[in-house]
Amino acid sequence: MVPDDVHEDTRYVYLLAVVAALGGLLFGYDTGVIGGCIGFLTERFELSAAMKGWAASAALVGCIVGAACAGSLSDRFGRRNVLVVTAVLFSISAVGSALPRSLTELVIARIIGGVGVGAASMLSPLYISEVAPARIRGRLVSLNQLTIVLG
Repeated sequence: MVPDDVHEDTRYVYLLAVVAALGGLLFGYDTGVIGGCIGFLTERFELSAAMKGWAASAALVGCIVGAACAGSLSDRFGRRNVLVVTAVLFSISAVGSALPRSLTELVIARIIGGVGVGAASMLSPLYISEVAPARIRGRLVSLNQLTIVLG
């Protein structure tokens, strides 16, 4: 028989995994929603074809930076602390993307969000694998991929 405290620990690990996987949900959501926004952005900012591409792909530029820096930052400051910073970056990006006064502001906001996405894409599954017990590790790490698709 399994002691009760093991089930409580498992629930806590599931909660940690769900919270860590929210970065994947935001990544999937951002990737999907920008396509529907391009028409409105084109009308609002009178975008050329090149500027439409830049507005849509700016987050990917940030992703490169976030993914490249996440490993060394998490080794120095801890995975959980860097994941908290990614949540702050997502929040800044959400406000900046919702209320841009210019295309430049929108692109900057999306790059900031991309840094968070890039870091979270690397750190979320890593953090989940570190906190999950071996018997449920695969299930919990795959939760991150599921949230990307659900987003």
